[in-house]
Amino acid sequence: MAVSMHKGGGLLSRLQKKRLQVKTKKRGAHKGTRQSSGFGSSLEFSDFRLYQPGDDVRQIDWNVFGRTQKHYIKRFLDEQEISAAVYLDTSSSMQSIDQKWKLAKELAASLCYIALSGGDRLYFASLPSGSKASLRRKGANYSKQVYAEILQLEGAGINEGYSDHLSRALQKNQQLSILITDTMEPLSVLESAMKRIGAMKQDFWLLQILAKEEAEPNYSGDIRLIDSESSTSVNVSMNPVIVDGYKKRLEEHGRQLEAACRKYGGQFVPITADTDIQTILLRILPGKGMLN
Repeated sequence: MAVSMHKGGGLLSRLQKKRLQVKTKKRGAHKGTRQSSGFGSSLEFSDFRLYQPGDDVRQIDWNVFGRTQKHYIKRFLDEQEISAAVYLDTSSSMQSIDQKWKLAKELAASLCYIALSGGDRLYFASLPSGSKASLRRKGANYSKQVYAEILQLEGAGINEGYSDHLSRALQKNQQLSILITDTMEPLSVLESAMKRIGAMKQDFWLLQILAKEEAEPNYSGDIRLIDSESSTSVNVSMNPVIVDGYKKRLEEHGRQLEAACRKYGGQFVPITADTDIQTILLRILPGKGMLN
């Protein structure tokens, strides 16, 4: 599948310049393309990489340019990678609304692309396990391949929750864990997974994806609501009082999630599925200091 199916190559070229930001001081022992906040005690030369807009032009090696007619940046051993994990919710509730499922995959694919383009080490898992349960990659040469594979993901068709699988799938020795889910589970289950991540001394992002009709239900009259994961149903007479009560419970759920994220060292970002992917990647996440 050609990567150009997604908004054209323009977005990907802009994402190449983005980097995942972490607060933890822990870094991988391997070199990457991100510079540490200080060069440290060593400026030992490692190798070269192609210049990208935004790089420090003072690091261009003009001798190499004279031989190749291409701009290369000197890379030093103090430029270190981070290890990032992306956990995508592929449960039935995520797939039940096309717009929500599409945005969740786009967001996961884009964040994986950013990680790999930046030379970071990536672990990706779809939970509950589907056709591509997990993968491990490192290096920009995998970025487009992984991006395309995630966009093509099909759901597992498993009527099970996300958080129980997440708790079992969590990887040690990560600096950043990114959770992409609708959070349609009891708070206690979600908080248990956050607590485990916090105990591992990892930064984490909880990116909540809700469909417009989940955040702002626009139903009226007598309807039957069916749980897409348990298949249980309930008959409801929708009226303004019922809708208002639902919204208040959803808002409280969001407040509790945000508080739990703060407690265990994470960041909570609620997103509705009608939000443009470029707005998320180029405005919302950078505005929160999560991408630079």
